[in-house]
Amino acid sequence: MTTIDLVSYEDALASYDPVMGLEVHVELGTRTKMFCGCSTELGAEPNSQTCPTCLGLPGSLPVVNAIGVESAVKIGLALHCEIAEWCRFARKNYFYPDMPKNFQTSQYDEPIAFNGYLDVQLEDGEIFRVEIERAHMEEDTGKSLHVGGATGRIHGASHSLLDYNRAGIPLIEIVTKPIEGAGARAPEVAKAYVAELRELIKALGVSEARMEQGQMRCDVNLSLRPNGTEKFGTRSETKNVNSLRSVERAARFEIQRHAAVLSSGGTIVQETRHFHEEDGSTTAGRIKDNAEDYRYFPEPDLVPVAPAREWVEELRKGLPELPRVRRNRLREEWGVSEHDMQSILNAGAVDLIVATIDAGADAASARKWWMGELARRANEAGTDLAALKITPEQVARVCALVAEGSLNDKLARQVIEGVLAGEGDPDAVVAGRGLAVVSDEGALGTAVDEAIAANAGIADKIRSGKVAAAGALVGAVMKATRGQADAARVRELILEKLGVEG
Repeated sequence: MTTIDLVSYEDALASYDPVMGLEVHVELGTRTKMFCGCSTELGAEPNSQTCPTCLGLPGSLPVVNAIGVESAVKIGLALHCEIAEWCRFARKNYFYPDMPKNFQTSQYDEPIAFNGYLDVQLEDGEIFRVEIERAHMEEDTGKSLHVGGATGRIHGASHSLLDYNRAGIPLIEIVTKPIEGAGARAPEVAKAYVAELRELIKALGVSEARMEQGQMRCDVNLSLRPNGTEKFGTRSETKNVNSLRSVERAARFEIQRHAAVLSSGGTIVQETRHFHEEDGSTTAGRIKDNAEDYRYFPEPDLVPVAPAREWVEELRKGLPELPRVRRNRLREEWGVSEHDMQSILNAGAVDLIVATIDAGADAASARKWWMGELARRANEAGTDLAALKITPEQVARVCALVAEGSLNDKLARQVIEGVLAGEGDPDAVVAGRGLAVVSDEGALGTAVDEAIAANAGIADKIRSGKVAAAGALVGAVMKATRGQADAARVRELILEKLGVEG
């Protein structure tokens, strides 16, 4: 890979002001494609979910997916956009092998939603408003597989394979207005915006928005201008960035790269860029076309879309509680700080905790297990919390067993380990591993007597008033019972037998 000159992030910001534009493509969760009846289900044999319409064969005619239009309106409303009373599709003309029609059916000067905003919360609680230029409907392209090269890209490949199953899947493209004023926090703002947008899309139920599966991806447009000036610089567009961390890294890298070019007297090329996950760098793609290069013209085979005002208002009334409003409500209900709530959000634990509470756990216990033991295990496995082989209902049962005294925390961790290992529900793991707390007073009393007899010196200290020394005897009893005693009850028994008040 060619070495790219960079300046330090601090030096870049000392001389230049970053301006961003973020274009997010959301793959809608409809059952059929945007303009035909082909299935959108993932994992099918290549080119098995195609028809004359999505392949662009002569004589085929498209029909608009009504659920796709409804999803677009919902997204627009949730982003505080104006909804067009009348809009239409256009043909965006360019040749690329994964686009069988040689044009993309999209929207150009008449999008379905425009002029909105999304407020995002940064790590320190600051609210930053991102203005939305437009949200428009279009279709996805097919997928290219470049074979024989070392990088998986076309350069160096011996041949390419094309799968058109994805061609025609409904997309909503959400385009921001130029994001100014973020300064050194521009990469953080980019990450926070995409994170908030993803939560909103999921809350609307229009897409699962799984970035790792390409259901949501971001193009990061970035330019620099000298501090104190107004004119925008030449932008680069880093394409198809598919994780929150990568959005932040791509913006940061491009700030450093642009600054290095400009500081050395060079000129920024308006181009697309590829992002590389392994080191956070970008490399040149192709020269970026302007709108006129696409030769947009109205799609002659589709009628205009004119959402009835009554229908739009019905959809507005049916919108769910928006994510930031919901988080603020939950934060108050759970009694946690904004910092803690941000950590819960970053871990992807909000919905898991809510579901665990709905299954009967108290909020503090649900948070404790998801953000503690389970977050640790997810981190060790390199996976998301939601991907762990344990359900909120099972976590709620663990909480209940701890609350009723059948498990202590140490045993509960072993139960969770068993559930994750596929040994069954919590009760089955408790029975199979023999993990229930020893609650028989006779057995506990015997264990306490033995610990006192074996540690006479410590017992004398306790009798003399040094109650803190009881911890050593508690530890001895816990060891003797393999951690299956109730530590609080053991301490009570020790003090009772030694005639000391706790």
